[in-house]
Amino acid sequence: MNAKRMIYGLCFGLGLLMGGTSLQAQTNDSKYLAGAVPEVNGKVVFSKEYRIPGMNRQEVFDRVVSWMTTRLEKNQNNSRVVLQDADKGHVVGVGDEWIIFSSTALSLDRTRILYQLFVNCEAELCRLEVSKVSYIYREGKERYAAEEWVVDKYALNKDKTKLIRGLAKWRRKTVDFVDDLCLGLADALSAATPSPEELTAQAKAEAAAAEAEKEERSVAASGAMTIVPRNQVTTTPDANPTAGQATATTGSADKAAGQTAAAQVTGGQVACGGLPPVDPNKKVSSSLLNPSEGRLVIVIGTDPFNMTMMTANAGGSLGTYQGKQVIFTILSPDQAYQQLEAAEQYEVRFYPNGSSEPSMTFRCRKVQGPAPIDGMPRTYIGEILN
Repeated sequence: MNAKRMIYGLCFGLGLLMGGTSLQAQTNDSKYLAGAVPEVNGKVVFSKEYRIPGMNRQEVFDRVVSWMTTRLEKNQNNSRVVLQDADKGHVVGVGDEWIIFSSTALSLDRTRILYQLFVNCEAELCRLEVSKVSYIYREGKERYAAEEWVVDKYALNKDKTKLIRGLAKWRRKTVDFVDDLCLGLADALSAATPSPEELTAQAKAEAAAAEAEKEERSVAASGAMTIVPRNQVTTTPDANPTAGQATATTGSADKAAGQTAAAQVTGGQVACGGLPPVDPNKKVSSSLLNPSEGRLVIVIGTDPFNMTMMTANAGGSLGTYQGKQVIFTILSPDQAYQQLEAAEQYEVRFYPNGSSEPSMTFRCRKVQGPAPIDGMPRTYIGEILN
Protein backbone atom coordinates (compact mmCIF):
# COMPACT_ATOMS: atom_id res chain seq x y z
CA MET A 1 0.00 0.00 0.00
CA ASN A 2 2.88 2.39 0.78
CA ALA A 3 4.37 1.54 -2.64
CA LYS A 4 1.09 2.45 -4.35
CA ARG A 5 0.98 5.80 -2.57
CA MET A 6 4.57 6.52 -3.70
CA ILE A 7 3.74 5.53 -7.28
CA TYR A 8 0.77 7.91 -7.32
CA GLY A 9 3.03 10.75 -6.22
CA LEU A 10 5.73 9.94 -8.79
CA CYS A 11 3.26 9.58 -11.64
CA PHE A 12 1.67 12.90 -10.70
CA GLY A 13 5.04 14.70 -10.81
CA LEU A 14 6.13 12.94 -14.01
CA GLY A 15 2.90 13.97 -15.70
CA LEU A 16 3.62 17.60 -14.92
CA LEU A 17 7.15 17.39 -16.31
CA MET A 18 6.17 15.63 -19.53
CA GLY A 19 3.22 17.87 -20.13
CA GLY A 20 5.14 21.06 -19.41
CA THR A 21 2.30 22.27 -17.24
CA SER A 22 2.21 23.66 -13.74
CA LEU A 23 -0.26 23.25 -10.93
CA GLN A 24 -2.98 25.80 -10.67
CA ALA A 25 -2.71 27.60 -7.36
CA GLN A 26 -5.10 26.29 -4.78
CA THR A 27 -7.16 29.18 -3.46
CA ASN A 28 -7.46 27.59 -0.04
CA ASP A 29 -6.70 24.03 1.05
CA SER A 30 -7.12 24.71 4.75
CA LYS A 31 -10.44 22.88 4.99
CA TYR A 32 -8.73 19.69 3.81
CA LEU A 33 -5.81 19.74 6.27
CA ALA A 34 -5.44 18.28 9.77
CA GLY A 35 -8.70 17.03 11.24
CA ALA A 36 -10.73 17.21 8.02
CA VAL A 37 -10.88 13.40 7.95
CA PRO A 38 -11.59 12.43 11.58
CA GLU A 39 -10.75 9.05 13.08
CA VAL A 40 -12.48 7.26 15.95
CA ASN A 41 -10.59 4.26 17.34
CA GLY A 42 -8.58 4.06 14.14
CA LYS A 43 -11.62 4.22 11.85
CA VAL A 44 -12.71 7.12 9.68
CA VAL A 45 -16.00 8.46 11.03
CA PHE A 46 -17.42 11.80 9.93
CA SER A 47 -20.12 13.18 12.22
CA LYS A 48 -22.45 16.18 12.22
CA GLU A 49 -24.92 17.26 14.89
CA TYR A 50 -28.06 19.24 14.06
CA ARG A 51 -30.18 21.15 16.55
CA ILE A 52 -33.72 21.86 15.36
CA PRO A 53 -35.50 23.82 18.10
CA GLY A 54 -39.22 23.10 18.35
CA MET A 55 -39.23 19.95 16.20
CA ASN A 56 -40.50 16.76 17.83
CA ARG A 57 -38.75 13.41 17.47
CA GLN A 58 -41.22 11.91 15.01
CA GLU A 59 -40.92 14.89 12.67
CA VAL A 60 -37.13 14.70 12.82
CA PHE A 61 -37.28 10.96 12.09
CA ASP A 62 -39.72 11.35 9.17
CA ARG A 63 -37.61 14.06 7.52
CA VAL A 64 -34.42 12.03 7.91
CA VAL A 65 -36.07 8.95 6.36
CA SER A 66 -37.39 11.05 3.46
CA TRP A 67 -33.99 12.64 2.84
CA MET A 68 -31.99 9.43 3.07
CA THR A 69 -34.40 7.49 0.85
CA THR A 70 -34.31 10.19 -1.84
CA ARG A 71 -30.54 10.67 -1.55
CA LEU A 72 -29.71 6.98 -1.89
CA GLU A 73 -32.29 6.08 -4.54
CA LYS A 74 -30.76 8.50 -7.04
CA ASN A 75 -27.43 6.61 -6.77
CA GLN A 76 -28.93 3.39 -8.13
CA ASN A 77 -26.12 0.80 -7.72
CA ASN A 78 -26.59 -0.87 -4.33
CA SER A 79 -27.52 2.24 -2.37
CA ARG A 80 -30.54 1.84 -0.08
CA VAL A 81 -32.00 2.44 3.36
CA VAL A 82 -31.45 -0.76 5.37
CA LEU A 83 -32.99 0.15 8.73
CA GLN A 84 -35.80 2.40 10.01
CA ASP A 85 -36.44 2.11 13.75
CA ALA A 86 -38.88 4.80 14.83
CA ASP A 87 -38.88 3.61 18.46
CA LYS A 88 -35.13 4.12 18.82
CA GLY A 89 -34.97 6.95 16.30
CA HIS A 90 -32.37 5.16 14.17
CA VAL A 91 -32.08 5.36 10.37
CA VAL A 92 -29.31 3.45 8.57
CA GLY A 93 -28.38 3.39 4.89
CA VAL A 94 -25.59 2.15 2.65
CA GLY A 95 -24.31 4.13 -0.31
CA ASP A 96 -22.51 3.15 -3.50
CA GLU A 97 -21.93 5.94 -6.01
CA TRP A 98 -19.39 7.67 -8.21
CA ILE A 99 -16.98 10.48 -7.40
CA ILE A 100 -15.63 12.26 -10.48
CA PHE A 101 -12.04 13.51 -10.27
CA SER A 102 -11.90 14.86 -13.82
CA SER A 103 -13.82 14.47 -17.03
CA THR A 104 -12.83 15.42 -20.59
CA ALA A 105 -13.88 14.35 -24.06
CA LEU A 106 -11.02 11.83 -24.09
CA SER A 107 -10.82 10.59 -20.52
CA LEU A 108 -12.82 10.06 -17.37
CA ASP A 109 -11.10 9.75 -14.00
CA ARG A 110 -13.52 8.54 -11.34
CA THR A 111 -13.91 6.15 -8.43
CA ARG A 112 -16.78 4.41 -6.73
CA ILE A 113 -17.19 5.36 -3.09
CA LEU A 114 -18.92 3.02 -0.68
CA TYR A 115 -20.12 4.25 2.70
CA GLN A 116 -22.60 3.80 5.54
CA LEU A 117 -24.99 6.46 6.89
CA PHE A 118 -26.28 6.33 10.45
CA VAL A 119 -28.63 8.96 11.89
CA ASN A 120 -29.84 9.05 15.49
CA CYS A 121 -33.03 11.13 15.84
CA GLU A 122 -34.23 12.80 19.02
CA ALA A 123 -36.56 15.67 19.86
CA GLU A 124 -34.98 18.89 18.54
CA LEU A 125 -31.77 17.01 17.72
CA CYS A 126 -30.22 14.54 15.33
CA ARG A 127 -26.71 13.27 14.66
CA LEU A 128 -25.37 12.04 11.31
CA GLU A 129 -22.42 9.66 11.02
CA VAL A 130 -20.70 8.69 7.76
CA SER A 131 -18.45 5.66 8.18
CA LYS A 132 -17.09 2.51 6.51
CA VAL A 133 -15.79 4.62 3.62
CA SER A 134 -13.94 2.73 0.89
CA TYR A 135 -13.13 3.14 -2.79
CA ILE A 136 -13.21 0.93 -5.90
CA TYR A 137 -10.94 2.42 -8.56
CA ARG A 138 -10.11 1.60 -12.18
CA GLU A 139 -13.24 -0.50 -12.70
CA GLY A 140 -12.51 -2.70 -9.70
CA LYS A 141 -8.79 -3.24 -10.25
CA GLU A 142 -7.85 -1.23 -7.16
CA ARG A 143 -9.60 -1.14 -3.80
CA TYR A 144 -8.74 1.15 -0.89
CA ALA A 145 -10.14 1.79 2.55
CA ALA A 146 -10.30 5.39 3.74
CA GLU A 147 -8.12 4.48 6.72
CA GLU A 148 -5.21 3.61 4.43
CA TRP A 149 -5.70 6.30 1.82
CA VAL A 150 -7.10 9.69 2.92
CA VAL A 151 -6.30 10.01 6.66
CA ASP A 152 -3.84 12.60 8.01
CA LYS A 153 -1.04 10.03 8.29
CA TYR A 154 -0.92 9.36 4.56
CA ALA A 155 -2.58 12.30 2.80
CA LEU A 156 -0.68 15.13 4.57
CA ASN A 157 3.01 16.02 4.72
CA LYS A 158 5.01 15.58 7.92
CA ASP A 159 4.11 19.07 9.20
CA LYS A 160 0.46 18.60 8.20
CA THR A 161 0.56 21.85 6.25
CA LYS A 162 0.10 20.47 2.72
CA LEU A 163 -1.69 17.69 0.89
CA ILE A 164 0.42 14.91 -0.60
CA ARG A 165 0.38 15.03 -4.39
CA GLY A 166 -1.38 12.08 -5.89
CA LEU A 167 -3.55 11.57 -2.82
CA ALA A 168 -4.74 15.17 -2.69
CA LYS A 169 -7.63 14.59 -5.09
CA TRP A 170 -8.91 11.69 -2.99
CA ARG A 171 -8.83 13.71 0.22
CA ARG A 172 -10.47 16.80 -1.32
CA LYS A 173 -13.23 14.89 -3.06
CA THR A 174 -13.98 12.78 0.03
CA VAL A 175 -14.32 15.84 2.30
CA ASP A 176 -16.44 17.65 -0.31
CA PHE A 177 -18.61 14.55 -0.71
CA VAL A 178 -19.33 14.36 3.03
CA ASP A 179 -19.99 18.12 3.16
CA ASP A 180 -22.58 17.66 0.43
CA LEU A 181 -24.30 14.97 2.51
CA CYS A 182 -24.27 17.24 5.58
CA LEU A 183 -25.75 20.19 3.69
CA GLY A 184 -28.38 17.97 2.10
CA LEU A 185 -29.60 16.74 5.47
CA ALA A 186 -29.57 20.29 6.85
CA ASP A 187 -31.82 21.39 4.01
CA ALA A 188 -34.16 18.44 4.53
CA LEU A 189 -34.54 19.35 8.20
CA SER A 190 -35.34 22.95 7.31
CA ALA A 191 -37.75 22.28 4.42
CA ALA A 192 -41.36 21.20 4.81
CA THR A 193 -41.42 18.73 1.91
CA PRO A 194 -37.88 18.39 0.52
CA SER A 195 -37.64 17.35 -3.10
CA PRO A 196 -34.50 16.10 -4.86
CA GLU A 197 -34.32 19.35 -6.81
CA GLU A 198 -34.53 21.46 -3.64
CA LEU A 199 -31.90 19.39 -1.87
CA THR A 200 -29.46 19.56 -4.76
CA ALA A 201 -29.94 23.28 -5.42
CA GLN A 202 -29.69 24.26 -1.77
CA ALA A 203 -26.62 22.10 -1.13
CA LYS A 204 -24.82 23.56 -4.14
CA ALA A 205 -25.77 27.11 -3.20
CA GLU A 206 -24.56 26.74 0.38
CA ALA A 207 -21.38 24.98 -0.68
CA ALA A 208 -20.67 27.75 -3.21
CA ALA A 209 -21.29 30.41 -0.58
CA ALA A 210 -18.91 28.69 1.81
CA GLU A 211 -16.22 28.49 -0.89
CA ALA A 212 -16.69 32.15 -1.79
CA GLU A 213 -16.10 33.06 1.85
CA LYS A 214 -12.94 30.90 1.85
CA GLU A 215 -14.23 28.80 4.67
CA GLU A 216 -11.35 27.33 6.63
CA ARG A 217 -13.17 24.27 7.92
CA SER A 218 -15.37 21.71 6.23
CA VAL A 219 -19.06 21.60 7.10
CA ALA A 220 -18.67 18.21 8.77
CA ALA A 221 -15.83 19.52 10.96
CA SER A 222 -17.50 22.79 11.94
CA GLY A 223 -19.40 21.63 15.01
CA ALA A 224 -23.13 21.50 15.67
CA MET A 225 -25.50 23.29 13.31
CA THR A 226 -28.68 24.98 14.51
CA ILE A 227 -31.48 24.78 11.95
CA VAL A 228 -34.62 26.91 11.78
CA PRO A 229 -37.32 25.20 9.68
CA ARG A 230 -38.33 27.29 6.66
CA ASN A 231 -41.90 26.17 7.29
CA GLN A 232 -42.68 26.68 10.94
CA VAL A 233 -42.81 23.79 13.34
CA THR A 234 -46.35 23.53 14.67
CA THR A 235 -46.56 24.37 18.37
CA THR A 236 -49.91 23.29 19.76
CA PRO A 237 -51.46 25.97 22.01
CA ASP A 238 -52.74 24.95 25.44
CA ALA A 239 -56.36 23.83 25.31
CA ASN A 240 -59.06 25.93 27.00
CA PRO A 241 -57.00 28.96 28.00
CA THR A 242 -58.22 30.57 31.19
CA ALA A 243 -59.75 34.02 31.34
CA GLY A 244 -57.28 36.87 31.47
CA GLN A 245 -54.53 34.88 29.72
CA ALA A 246 -53.67 35.76 26.19
CA THR A 247 -54.28 33.62 23.15
CA ALA A 248 -53.29 34.35 19.59
CA THR A 249 -55.19 33.08 16.57
CA THR A 250 -55.14 33.59 12.87
CA GLY A 251 -57.27 32.51 9.95
CA SER A 252 -58.10 33.28 6.36
CA ALA A 253 -60.06 36.37 7.37
CA ASP A 254 -57.08 37.72 9.33
CA LYS A 255 -54.73 37.09 6.42
CA ALA A 256 -57.06 38.84 4.00
CA ALA A 257 -57.16 41.82 6.37
CA GLY A 258 -53.41 42.29 6.48
CA GLN A 259 -52.21 39.32 8.56
CA THR A 260 -53.14 41.06 11.84
CA ALA A 261 -53.03 38.65 14.78
CA ALA A 262 -55.91 38.95 17.26
CA ALA A 263 -54.98 38.84 20.93
CA GLN A 264 -56.67 39.39 24.24
CA VAL A 265 -55.28 42.23 26.32
CA THR A 266 -53.83 41.06 29.64
CA GLY A 267 -53.99 43.25 32.72
CA GLY A 268 -55.09 46.28 30.69
CA GLN A 269 -51.51 46.79 29.53
CA VAL A 270 -50.48 47.78 26.05
CA ALA A 271 -46.89 47.32 24.89
CA CYS A 272 -44.69 47.16 21.81
CA GLY A 273 -45.93 49.99 19.63
CA GLY A 274 -49.56 49.95 20.83
CA LEU A 275 -50.23 46.29 20.00
CA PRO A 276 -52.03 44.21 22.65
CA PRO A 277 -49.54 42.13 24.65
CA VAL A 278 -49.47 38.33 24.60
CA ASP A 279 -48.66 36.44 27.78
CA PRO A 280 -45.20 34.94 27.13
CA ASN A 281 -46.06 32.03 29.44
CA LYS A 282 -48.72 30.86 27.01
CA LYS A 283 -47.66 29.14 23.81
CA VAL A 284 -48.07 31.21 20.68
CA SER A 285 -48.97 29.27 17.55
CA SER A 286 -46.05 29.23 15.14
CA SER A 287 -48.50 29.50 12.23
CA LEU A 288 -48.97 33.19 13.09
CA LEU A 289 -45.66 34.04 11.46
CA ASN A 290 -44.88 33.11 7.88
CA PRO A 291 -41.76 34.90 6.58
CA SER A 292 -42.83 34.26 2.99
CA GLU A 293 -45.79 36.59 3.60
CA GLY A 294 -43.79 39.47 5.00
CA ARG A 295 -40.47 40.48 6.50
CA LEU A 296 -38.91 40.35 9.94
CA VAL A 297 -37.26 43.56 11.13
CA ILE A 298 -34.92 43.62 14.14
CA VAL A 299 -34.97 46.83 16.18
CA ILE A 300 -32.11 47.52 18.60
CA GLY A 301 -32.50 50.37 21.12
CA THR A 302 -35.50 52.29 22.45
CA ASP A 303 -34.53 55.87 21.57
CA PRO A 304 -36.31 56.68 18.27
CA PHE A 305 -33.45 59.02 17.36
CA ASN A 306 -30.74 56.47 18.11
CA MET A 307 -31.87 52.99 17.16
CA THR A 308 -30.74 50.38 14.66
CA MET A 309 -33.18 48.58 12.38
CA MET A 310 -32.24 45.68 10.14
CA THR A 311 -34.19 43.13 8.13
CA ALA A 312 -33.52 39.46 8.81
CA ASN A 313 -32.75 38.76 5.16
CA ALA A 314 -32.66 34.98 5.59
CA GLY A 315 -36.01 34.83 7.44
CA GLY A 316 -36.90 33.23 10.74
CA SER A 317 -39.68 31.52 12.66
CA LEU A 318 -41.35 31.01 16.03
CA GLY A 319 -40.45 27.97 18.11
CA THR A 320 -39.04 26.73 21.40
CA TYR A 321 -35.46 26.50 22.62
CA GLN A 322 -34.38 25.04 25.94
CA GLY A 323 -38.00 25.07 27.06
CA LYS A 324 -38.50 28.76 26.25
CA GLN A 325 -40.74 30.38 23.65
CA VAL A 326 -38.42 32.09 21.20
CA ILE A 327 -38.30 33.76 17.84
CA PHE A 328 -35.45 32.85 15.48
CA THR A 329 -34.08 35.55 13.17
CA ILE A 330 -31.53 34.70 10.52
CA LEU A 331 -29.08 37.15 8.98
CA SER A 332 -27.53 36.40 5.61
CA PRO A 333 -23.71 36.01 5.59
CA ASP A 334 -23.18 39.48 4.09
CA GLN A 335 -25.19 41.37 6.74
CA ALA A 336 -23.56 43.40 9.51
CA TYR A 337 -24.17 41.75 12.88
CA GLN A 338 -21.91 43.54 15.39
CA GLN A 339 -24.69 45.63 16.98
CA LEU A 340 -26.95 42.61 17.41
CA GLU A 341 -24.05 40.71 18.96
CA ALA A 342 -23.68 43.50 21.54
CA ALA A 343 -27.40 43.84 22.32
CA GLU A 344 -28.97 42.07 25.29
CA GLN A 345 -32.57 42.89 24.36
CA TYR A 346 -34.23 43.88 21.10
CA GLU A 347 -37.54 43.86 19.27
CA VAL A 348 -38.56 41.79 16.26
CA ARG A 349 -41.37 43.23 14.16
CA PHE A 350 -43.28 41.37 11.46
CA TYR A 351 -44.40 43.52 8.52
CA PRO A 352 -46.90 41.77 6.19
CA ASN A 353 -46.21 42.22 2.49
CA GLY A 354 -47.44 45.62 1.32
CA SER A 355 -47.89 46.97 4.85
CA SER A 356 -45.92 49.79 6.46
CA GLU A 357 -47.14 48.82 9.94
CA PRO A 358 -46.16 45.67 11.84
CA SER A 359 -48.88 43.14 12.64
CA MET A 360 -46.79 41.63 15.45
CA THR A 361 -43.96 42.91 17.62
CA PHE A 362 -41.93 40.72 19.96
CA ARG A 363 -39.82 42.08 22.80
CA CYS A 364 -36.93 39.65 23.19
CA ARG A 365 -34.00 38.82 25.39
CA LYS A 366 -31.10 37.35 23.43
CA VAL A 367 -30.37 33.71 24.26
CA GLN A 368 -26.89 32.32 23.74
CA GLY A 369 -26.95 29.82 20.90
CA PRO A 370 -24.33 27.70 19.12
CA ALA A 371 -21.38 29.53 17.59
CA PRO A 372 -21.99 30.52 13.94
CA ILE A 373 -20.08 28.95 11.06
CA ASP A 374 -18.00 31.31 8.94
CA GLY A 375 -19.62 32.06 5.61
CA MET A 376 -23.01 30.64 6.67
CA PRO A 377 -26.18 32.51 7.76
CA ARG A 378 -26.21 33.65 11.42
CA THR A 379 -29.16 32.56 13.56
CA TYR A 380 -30.10 34.66 16.59
CA ILE A 381 -32.44 33.30 19.27
CA GLY A 382 -34.64 35.72 21.22
CA GLU A 383 -36.64 34.62 24.26
CA ILE A 384 -40.07 36.26 23.94
CA LEU A 385 -40.67 38.60 26.89
CA ASN A 386 -43.77 40.36 25.50
